[in-house]
Amino acid sequence: MKLKPKITIADHFAMMSDPRIDRTKRHKLIDILTISICAVICGADSWVAIETYGCAKYEWLKTFLELPNGIPSHDTFARVFAQLNPQQFQECFISWMKSVYKITEGEVVAIDGKTLCGSYDHNSEQNAIQIVSAWATTNKLVLGQVKVDSKSNEITAIPELLKVLELSGCIVTIDAMGCQKEIVKLITQQSADYVITLKKNQGNLYDEVEKLIKTEISTGFKGIQHSTYKTEETGHGRHEIRNYVMLTGVGSQLDPDSVWSKFSSVGMVESVRSEYGKTTVETRYFISSLESKAEQFANSIRSHWGIENSLHWVLDVALREDDCRIRKNNAPQNFAVLRQIAVNLLGKEKRVKRGIKNKQFLAAMDNNYLVRVLALA
Repeated sequence: MKLKPKITIADHFAMMSDPRIDRTKRHKLIDILTISICAVICGADSWVAIETYGCAKYEWLKTFLELPNGIPSHDTFARVFAQLNPQQFQECFISWMKSVYKITEGEVVAIDGKTLCGSYDHNSEQNAIQIVSAWATTNKLVLGQVKVDSKSNEITAIPELLKVLELSGCIVTIDAMGCQKEIVKLITQQSADYVITLKKNQGNLYDEVEKLIKTEISTGFKGIQHSTYKTEETGHGRHEIRNYVMLTGVGSQLDPDSVWSKFSSVGMVESVRSEYGKTTVETRYFISSLESKAEQFANSIRSHWGIENSLHWVLDVALREDDCRIRKNNAPQNFAVLRQIAVNLLGKEKRVKRGIKNKQFLAAMDNNYLVRVLALA
């Protein structure tokens, strides 16, 4: 039985401005976008691969796309995505995600940066592009992304991303780069909580937090609200114990002028790792607006660490992001959005118990399965 495509891509990308001159247009923009999304879901990682996919699936694509002049050439795909406004494309992507995803109370949203290694171009002296993404750790969805300006860093990109997300009720986790007063303020303005890593150059705050926690541990936490939690993992020749300590109600003590919005608690994670006879100890400190127990604090930290396996690994291994040599103008940033659309839709498809790579292979072979994946949006 053939499934009729239920594809709502046009509903979410209708606002996209077409950068082409009218008299030069031979293909509809929505056709170009739809073919590209389908192709990347099926494993395409270049403009030639997208054209090849389109030609192979022409008869099927013709059942729901106009294709007035057939399948666009790979040069056409390359030119269009190099010129597309990446901010607009990103806004359409976020709109799409908001329509299919509702954040749940206590959801951990990890904010993290990643470098598109293949976007580096020695000949044109173009630096590799950095992308900051928001990852819903429980639902395993990319909620949005922004490009880091070439003359700046993640500190300026994170606020831009936070402004377009809906974070009410969630817990936002960011590494030390995001330990900024303005970033914390933006999070709490959305009625969200935060757990943010402290860095040693963060004024006196790092030293004060370290001193307070060490003092309380040595004196047995007398007269202070606290909780502890411990995890232990063994596997692949490695044994790791993580000890979590959380002190609550200390915001006014450490931040009497309230410059850190809703600062309530501090936390520590001590990781003791034994591997092949060698033991290492690493200690990290955090500030947070949470007023709960150390177990929730621990879950937030562990969820943030999981972005490496849940998102970055998938992008690098299954979608070969670091091998991609798309570099011209806005194309790398826009192709990154295509990949994240693929990650979201393939991740949401639960009927087939396979990894992302095998789901891509199945989608390429079976149009009905691809329709099911697309229908999730």
